[in-house]
Amino acid sequence: MQKISRITTQKKNNHRFNVFLEQNGKESYAFSVEEDTLIAEHIHKGMEMDQTVIDTLIKKDNLHKGYSLALQFLSYRMRSSKEMYDYLLKKELDEEQIQVILKRLKEEKWLDDQLFAEAFVRTKVQTTSKGPLLIKKELIEKGVPVQAAETGLMHYSFDQQVEKASKLITKKQSQSNKASFKQQLNKIKQSLLQKGFTQDVITEAIGQSNNNKDEDQEWQAVVYQGEKILRKHQRKWDGFELQHKVKASLYQKGFSFEIIEKFIEIYLRNVE
Repeated sequence: MQKISRITTQKKNNHRFNVFLEQNGKESYAFSVEEDTLIAEHIHKGMEMDQTVIDTLIKKDNLHKGYSLALQFLSYRMRSSKEMYDYLLKKELDEEQIQVILKRLKEEKWLDDQLFAEAFVRTKVQTTSKGPLLIKKELIEKGVPVQAAETGLMHYSFDQQVEKASKLITKKQSQSNKASFKQQLNKIKQSLLQKGFTQDVITEAIGQSNNNKDEDQEWQAVVYQGEKILRKHQRKWDGFELQHKVKASLYQKGFSFEIIEKFIEIYLRNVE
């Protein structure tokens, strides 16, 4: 048995206490406890305790410290169960302690993956231009079950998705672009897919946007691209071969046969 020789208040936390034990005439630091534990267990100077009691108190205090860390982690924002598990693991708590803390947090409603998913979706809708598929991917990466993620995405309506996609289309259209209309449209679709929007949302958003082909802009684009292609090929090719190279390259860039023929008629006549 060992006897408590001294109990002191920690300098940085008035609600935690250091417990010192005396054995064989020597005093040494043994463990620390929260004020609640000190009162509940009636810990006082002169109290005798064996190693089993000491180990129990240390384990209880470690659980309390882990729980306090978890609450601090939650103070910044909501967390998924997996995020909390990974955090506590990083703090070097053992598996048994983590499971006890997670169970308590769920019972006290501090952790709820369904509510987390709903809050996460609302935040992403308000602060980002991401589509539902990308948001769902992020939720699953955070350990949220698929069903909870899909239920959370019910807070991201079809109309909201179309509105987000339409804004991205407008932004893309406003950027100076020397590509063909077809190529621009394909890039817009690809960008929206990468953002996590579904095909039906993309189709609806494009249909609602002012996305009609501007013939003057298309002509400026084919001239810009065509002249670049000419500079590349006319040193090595001429005549029919040069026409074929230019036509093939412009067609690959999404220009129609009609506008390509117009370019060939005007520009290759001048270089031959």
